[in-house]
Amino acid sequence: VAPAGVTLLLGCITPLTAYAAMRYVGRFNASDSAGMAAHYGSVSAVTFIAAQQFMVRVGAPAEGYMPTLLTLLESPGIHIALAIGAIQRNKQLLATGGHAAAQGSMKEVLHEVLTGRTMILLVGGLIVGFFMGEAGWKAVSPFFDSGFKGALMLFLLEMGVVAGDRLGDLKKVGPFLLGFGILMPLAHGALGVVLGEWAGLSPSGAAVLGTMAASASYIAAPPAVRLTLPEANPTYSLTAALAITFPFNILAGIPIFYALAQRLAA
Repeated sequence: VAPAGVTLLLGCITPLTAYAAMRYVGRFNASDSAGMAAHYGSVSAVTFIAAQQFMVRVGAPAEGYMPTLLTLLESPGIHIALAIGAIQRNKQLLATGGHAAAQGSMKEVLHEVLTGRTMILLVGGLIVGFFMGEAGWKAVSPFFDSGFKGALMLFLLEMGVVAGDRLGDLKKVGPFLLGFGILMPLAHGALGVVLGEWAGLSPSGAAVLGTMAASASYIAAPPAVRLTLPEANPTYSLTAALAITFPFNILAGIPIFYALAQRLAA
């Protein structure tokens, strides 16, 4: 219960801090800030797998339920960030007199985010997976083991084309994104390690939780942002998540979080 609780807490904190850094330090607009917050509030499954393998290699595997914590961390960050973006966009439209374009009351905006396709698929997928069990998974696993990877490849290719169309936007924000893509993961990762230790995880488990908090999604978050905040610039978020944060975590982040977890445990 305690590890699940701190994981959900992380899922609420990370999008807020990422949004604040983008909006008030980087001076980005609300939609771009919320889009980045959705990416950094979610998780990179590849980074998680790398952290798991790192712990195995050092002879200290993490707890067996870490994949469950991964799924718990996936959804809250995305939807908190999207809610912030939708609310801020609505306020701006109302402030500029765009009442016809505004989406109505705050209640209606939150209803749109919480009942959107992304929320239904992420949360609904967890519920379906819980009830279908191992036997049910075997019946549908061929689709995910073969067809899903091909669809994922095409999706990532298409997202790369979209981001590539706006590469020129990086000229004026590149240095900030470089700092953001390194410092934000360090802050989120350290917080994850501390909360993991407090929740009773082993040093390896705390390091993996910290790595999850430090990672940024480039698979689940992009389509969610495109559906809810189509005006957000995908070049910023994809560049920071995929070209900066991902290699940083693989090369340096995971060992740093493991060393921090060991120090705290000692």
